[in-house]
Amino acid sequence: MKLFKIFLVVASAFLLFTNISFAQEQNQEDAQKAWMEYMTPGWAHELLATHAGEWKTVTTMWMDPSQPPQTMEGTSKIEMIMGGRYLKSTHSGVMMRMPFEGMSLEGYDNAKKEFTSVWIDNFGTGISISNGKYDKATNSIIYTGNVYDPLQGKDVMIKEIVKYIDKDHHVIEMYAVSDGQEVKTMQVDFKRAM
Repeated sequence: MKLFKIFLVVASAFLLFTNISFAQEQNQEDAQKAWMEYMTPGWAHELLATHAGEWKTVTTMWMDPSQPPQTMEGTSKIEMIMGGRYLKSTHSGVMMRMPFEGMSLEGYDNAKKEFTSVWIDNFGTGISISNGKYDKATNSIIYTGNVYDPLQGKDVMIKEIVKYIDKDHHVIEMYAVSDGQEVKTMQVDFKRAM
């Protein structure tokens, strides 16, 4: 009888250990699968990658709707980084007779199913962050976010539309959004440098 009880304890411990080991192994497989799905570039990263290259730009800005727009020519260098996961863009030109530099990072979060864009430039000290979705009908990414307006002394809502025209052309449109009204403030036309 005593031997039988020892056998039951050992058998129970073995079964418990086997089940725990199996569960841990299964959890590790599930965790590995989840991480692989999260970290693997997909269709959205391929879309972003179509912008990689050297570009000539023409920027049109509407500072005052009652006045003609200002224009600026510039260049952009755009590259995929970190194994094709993020799009890094550096922009330069001359705006209002001053050297202009800007940089952005764009990415697509596989888990959240959304794009994120981060922008900085030498005409401010803030960081603008926008989130967006792909619109298949217009072949565009439509971002919304906030940017600080020093004239108003507060963040204002913005809308940015990145239009994929073809492999050698794309357009970025910027809008200020207030009380549900959108006012176009800027357009950047990109032409691939040959």
